Amino acid sequence: MKEEYMRAALREAEKAKKIDEVPIGCVIVKDDKIIARGHNLRETKQQSINHAEIIAIQKACKKVGSWRLEDCDLYVTLEPCCMCAGAILQSRIRTVIYGTTDPKGGSIESTLHMYEQPGYNHYPKVESGVLQNECSQLLKNFFKEKRLKRK
Repeated sequence: MKEEYMRAALREAEKAKKIDEVPIGCVIVKDDKIIARGHNLRETKQQSINHAEIIAIQKACKKVGSWRLEDCDLYVTLEPCCMCAGAILQSRIRTVIYGTTDPKGGSIESTLHMYEQPGYNHYPKVESGVLQNECSQLLKNFFKEKRLKRK
């Protein structure tokens, strides 16, 4: 099932790529059903907070009628940044599953180990590396194409 949900997140990332956004996608699962989807819209909306995770969290909260997403699991193609990792904490998401690390901004294992900081009242479970090659390759290809267009 994890790979199936990550494939759904990859489909969201492809939607972002089609509109020239960094291809990151996210889905939120509750009771073995996808209840929310999101993909990067930062450039489209010109809003720094329009990351895939934030969009999916907002949709999931609306769907369940609560800011608490305690019985939900979040699947995202790239390791969450500090803003998204914080939103995940605040919404009490049970598990974060991500595809590939983000050495320049990931805040779970790459730069800031947010979920290892003492003092929070909630810590989600974390799993990384689900469809890692597919998630990583999508991003690498996107940025390679961008660099080629600039030449």
